[in-house]
Amino acid sequence: MRAPGGGRKKVEEADPALQRSLQAIVEETTAGDPMSPLKWTSKSTRTIAEELARDGHSVSNVTVARCLAEMGYTLQGNVKTREGPQHPDRDAQFRYLNRQVKSFRHTGDPVIWVGTKKKELVGAFKNEGRRWMPQGKADEVSAYDSISKPLV
Repeated sequence: MRAPGGGRKKVEEADPALQRSLQAIVEETTAGDPMSPLKWTSKSTRTIAEELARDGHSVSNVTVARCLAEMGYTLQGNVKTREGPQHPDRDAQFRYLNRQVKSFRHTGDPVIWVGTKKKELVGAFKNEGRRWMPQGKADEVSAYDSISKPLV
């Protein structure tokens, strides 16, 4: 049986400067409102591990992920919470389509709905990516993925 405290030490214990270097790399690419605890980094754990290696710290991306988690970061997707305005003609569009469907069905003609792919939206919209952020501080994005007038 191994005595308590035996085994290999964590990389941070063997290399005390690692934590400071990691903090510096993350802070360098941290974004967010400086008055808010909402912060994130756009670098992957592999990229951070490579930068740490260039600074003389031999760590893996798994170690970087563990250290980030210990610093209060978690890998998060964004959350649909912001609601923009509805399109002013939304109801009119669906009423028109409903009338068309009824008209075609009344004459016995088939009705086919074709859903097309939407364009990639840039801005505060939901996307499938994730990034390391403080726990519980996911990006807030629009609840609807439709283009709205810019807020002035």
